[in-house]
Amino acid sequence: MIDPDTKTIGKPTKHPLWFRLSLWIIAFLLMASAAVYQRATGPTYPMRGAFELNGQTFKYELIRSDYSGKTNDAARVVIPDPTPADSAIPVIAKLEYKRFKTDDPLTSTAFTPEIIDGEKMLVGKLPAQPAAGKLEYFITLEYGDERLSIPDEKADAGASNVIIRFKDTVPDAILISHVIFMFFSMLIGMRAALTALVAPSLMRRMAWCCLVGITIGGMILGPIVQKYAFGAYWTGFPVGRDLTDSKTLFMWGGWIFACVVIGVRPRKKELVSRLAVLAAAALMTAVYLIPHSMQGSELDYSKVDQGIDPAEAIGTGER
Repeated sequence: MIDPDTKTIGKPTKHPLWFRLSLWIIAFLLMASAAVYQRATGPTYPMRGAFELNGQTFKYELIRSDYSGKTNDAARVVIPDPTPADSAIPVIAKLEYKRFKTDDPLTSTAFTPEIIDGEKMLVGKLPAQPAAGKLEYFITLEYGDERLSIPDEKADAGASNVIIRFKDTVPDAILISHVIFMFFSMLIGMRAALTALVAPSLMRRMAWCCLVGITIGGMILGPIVQKYAFGAYWTGFPVGRDLTDSKTLFMWGGWIFACVVIGVRPRKKELVSRLAVLAAAALMTAVYLIPHSMQGSELDYSKVDQGIDPAEAIGTGER
């Protein structure tokens, strides 16, 4: 590589500290935006919304992921208690649910009042399912002549029933390490792209660090997390339709391609190398724009009803 400042091959440019810090800050903001987006999207994160009853508005957050029957008896569905303080008649709240993608009749169970963090709340309980099992549920409220269902059109995921998926526990050390390595890789990948754009002297080091991070976080720790949570190391391409596994594979492949193109030594002409790094970073960005846990592990209840062990009846679903 011919450095623009020194006109020598392979000697990196010494950029000002403010310039290097600026690139790190931009890379961090891009990584943080991806983290916030991943936290707020996907079919397993809480559904938020609001309902109105007796002239008042109440915000709720409905659970869409919990632990399986191995460690948990029931998933707690919590909403604000809308019963007016001066009313002798409580709001009648019911939790209606059934197993997902089955013809089961709805089961109805009553909510019970609880004080949580000093607030009056209503708590309903859903029976814990085996790993990858799903229930769909909704809530009905009655107060005098008023009747409504939750979620409604004010929910952030629309008016359909809520789908909750159950999972086995993952050791904290493994799960936290997986998350750290994945977002570390995102940070380094964005920094590599910025370096390729404006200061390519450190492009290779960043790209190879990103590849190492994805290899450890996505291709080693990721399958281990999947095994603990749902009993299988890999359910993505080419053996399944799990988008989380598949997108990690394609992102990893993108950085392998970039690192093969750039190699380990600087070159006189770096245009192709810079384009390869930018392409890998663009693919990484596209991957992180896909909500987490899409088409993830899903228990096939029809097989369970045939007597098949739930651990052997797990496939991949559409949501």
